Amino acid sequence: MSDVIECQASRRGRLWVAHLPEHGVYGSGRTLRLVRASVENGLALVGVTTEAKIIPVTPELETLRAAEDARTTALANAVEALALRRTSLSDIALATGASVKQVKLLLARPAEDRRVHADPAPLRREPARQPPCRDEENTSW
Repeated sequence: MSDVIECQASRRGRLWVAHLPEHGVYGSGRTLRLVRASVENGLALVGVTTEAKIIPVTPELETLRAAEDARTTALANAVEALALRRTSLSDIALATGASVKQVKLLLARPAEDRRVHADPAPLRREPARQPPCRDEENTSW
């Protein structure tokens, strides 16, 4: 198997159905794994020995993918803004809910790949805040 062929599958009743028009291959099954096996068998019949990657397509999944893309862009913007304010990596990770590794990866990307829109307002340095005092009775934080 050399390359991976991507194929979109959509729901038709209780089945997933996929079509590869460039090879004239159809595949179907009750699960996405069965669709993949069906498509790969069809490709083998026409002499193509490659792996098939099934991409399920429904309106709900498209909405989910768009939301994930928006979250990724917003996360990159937040990480960049916090890094410009000289926030530590661990604080950026805690503030954004990302892992330190993910923060490092976002900051390591070239600037043109970050899709960060600079804020025209100058950055203001906020005064350092003291953590609350820890009481003997209240240790919940």
